[in-house]
Amino acid sequence: MKIAVCGAAGRMGQAILAVVKADDGLTVSGAFDVDGNFAIVGGTPKIAPVKDLENSLSETDVLIDFTNPQSALENAQTASKHKIPIVIGATGFSAEQKEELAQISQIIPIVLSPNMSVGVNLLFKLVEETAKKVSGYDIEIVELHHNKKKDAPSGTAAKLAECAARGKGKNIDDVGVYGRHGIIGERKKDEIGVMAVRAGDIVGDHTVYFAGTGERIELTHRAHSRDAFAAGAVRAAKWIVGKPSGLYDMQDVLGLK
Repeated sequence: MKIAVCGAAGRMGQAILAVVKADDGLTVSGAFDVDGNFAIVGGTPKIAPVKDLENSLSETDVLIDFTNPQSALENAQTASKHKIPIVIGATGFSAEQKEELAQISQIIPIVLSPNMSVGVNLLFKLVEETAKKVSGYDIEIVELHHNKKKDAPSGTAAKLAECAARGKGKNIDDVGVYGRHGIIGERKKDEIGVMAVRAGDIVGDHTVYFAGTGERIELTHRAHSRDAFAAGAVRAAKWIVGKPSGLYDMQDVLGLK
């Protein structure tokens, strides 16, 4: 299977290239980033400018994208011209951009997930199920990431909030509270708080608190490295080849739905 990687110069891109190279059944058909550079990444092709992506798609089975929302959207459009499936791990998409991806997914299969790790996707499931069972408990989410991360809250934290709200039969747009400051009054009954910490080189920690009277439940996932995310992205790439067009997520890839 031939895999092309967009965002190849970034932390996740480098981790994905390492996973692909370690798998005898996979080949890197292209490595792309914004401007490209001439560094050789452990024997893989040099990282080329993303504008050259279209030229390589005739030799590609699947595209993995860890760039940013606008770039990922443009790369998905390019992939759709060649009927190449795409796995997208970028976060921070607007509602309009998500709708555009949904339209593109009518042409090609797309896996879109804010987090590709097996553990986090199990956490999504656990949070929704727990929220169904603990009526009256306050729900708060705290996420920690490195000081270079550009979006807040993380896509994973936002997804956890959606799962918790769904478990409570609520819409996160109606109950989500993102950070608190000043005299804000008492906590509203149905609030789901989401707090972001940015410090050092933290890969990614997420904790969901269910706090009741006299007790609390904490569900936590800690990423020790980016290897789990990279392995999940490659697993999704293997899974999506040959699938019908549509918008999928890691719950589909892992058979958790």
